[in-house]
Amino acid sequence: MTTTTETEGSKGVRVIGLITLILGIIFIVAGIGTWVAIANNLAAENITVSDDAKAFGGELVDTPWEAWFQADIINHHALEATGGKTYAELGQDDPVRQTAMTASFLRASLFTSVVAFGVALMAVGIGVVFALIGWALRRIGIVPAVGTVSAAPAPVVASRPAAPTTPPAPPAAV
Repeated sequence: MTTTTETEGSKGVRVIGLITLILGIIFIVAGIGTWVAIANNLAAENITVSDDAKAFGGELVDTPWEAWFQADIINHHALEATGGKTYAELGQDDPVRQTAMTASFLRASLFTSVVAFGVALMAVGIGVVFALIGWALRRIGIVPAVGTVSAAPAPVVASRPAAPTTPPAPPAAV
């Protein structure tokens, strides 16, 4: 049976693995917590995706996809109201400039939440990678002890009968 021991180097690898594993778990928990906080704050705003949006019409905005499609339809409505002009293209005395500005701010806020969802998801992904690396380092830190013998039996090599050195005798005549 092979026994394991910890050398000075393997202890260091195992400690680094443990730290990396813990950091991974922290990233995963923080990412999930951030995702939930963003979703809850968006839901508290009671924003509903417009019925004429390309997707999620009538849904409460509490996911990055709903926020994206609501921002897209706000842009569409704003361009309709301004005759296809953006805020920067409108004159300062144009009465629809305020509509374009409000639409721009709303879109920016929704896109900020989309980015925040992405950062939360990225934190979870990094956490998973850290956890896997930490687990692998902990496994690598376990080394077989020097001079131990495995309890597994040595492989048995089957031998074939030796080839005859003289040719066989011809069959006897009857």
